Amino acid sequence: MRYTKLGATELYLSVIGFGGIPIQRVSREEALEILDACKDEGINFIDTARLYTDSEEKIGEYFRARGREGWYIASKSAARDYEGIWRELKTSLANLACSYLDLYQLHNVASAQEMDRVLGPGGALEALEEAKRRGLIRYIGLTGHKPEILETGVTSGRFHTLQIPFNPLEQQALPLLKKARALGLGTIAMKPLAGGALTAATAALDHIINCGWVDVAIPGMQSLAEVRQNSRVPEMKVSQADKKELEELIAGLGANFCRRCEYCQPCPHGLKIPAIFLFEGYYTRYNLKEWALDRYGALEVKASDCTQCGICESRCPYELPIRQMLKQTAATLEK
Repeated sequence: MRYTKLGATELYLSVIGFGGIPIQRVSREEALEILDACKDEGINFIDTARLYTDSEEKIGEYFRARGREGWYIASKSAARDYEGIWRELKTSLANLACSYLDLYQLHNVASAQEMDRVLGPGGALEALEEAKRRGLIRYIGLTGHKPEILETGVTSGRFHTLQIPFNPLEQQALPLLKKARALGLGTIAMKPLAGGALTAATAALDHIINCGWVDVAIPGMQSLAEVRQNSRVPEMKVSQADKKELEELIAGLGANFCRRCEYCQPCPHGLKIPAIFLFEGYYTRYNLKEWALDRYGALEVKASDCTQCGICESRCPYELPIRQMLKQTAATLEK
């Protein structure tokens, strides 16, 4: 494993960190095994969030059983006001069995109005600055998906880190990453595998951690095999075959594809939207048609059951045309 200083902070992190979204999908016993494997492989940074259902609780169980020594811990909250962020931070500390967190981040600031709210009097940032003075957090971070919105926070001088989607397919954040680095902010690449769409993981992670603008990449990992594969990328030489596979994936994906962040969930009508798009991808892109049809057929609620209410689209940080995509999926998988 390779380690780096996170911007101007005093945190020395593994360049591959542990993204805490997929741990929601595994049992508590499996979560302990996965985190054990991370530590064995030299990963020392965990990123989770209040919105990731039981992710914090599973990580907290690990710390209760193993201790937090050797780990740097980050969580985040979507609260925008002073009182709300205090409630969320106290919950995170309890869930994670920690007396302090190394990094606490404002989660997915998505509009100019939200940015004004968190930066203004009585906003979330005011609470986090107080929490830092009290020793409950060491550093304050900013996350989101829209560079044009996050730039105000990056240049405010009040944040220590920036976390934003960045991978070989999605490069729109590069100018902001460069600006953040110039200002001394630590840079964290979320969605480094585009939510699992970039299956050429070795080549994709290698590109990110060696591009010169990202300190840490945080792929989500839900199996021992994924931990071992991803953690060894810093010491590997990427093959030409892997690079070619990555290029072909990028050429075929386009822009409208699901990153499996699950912000669209829950659907009021029971559609498991990320799973539906996952099976469609395996059918159309990876030539696993029988496998995809079998698993899609086992779903109780299909893409054709969508009522077109649009709630999912209002939640999607990528502003995907989910309703139209579901129609296309139904036409493909329900012939």
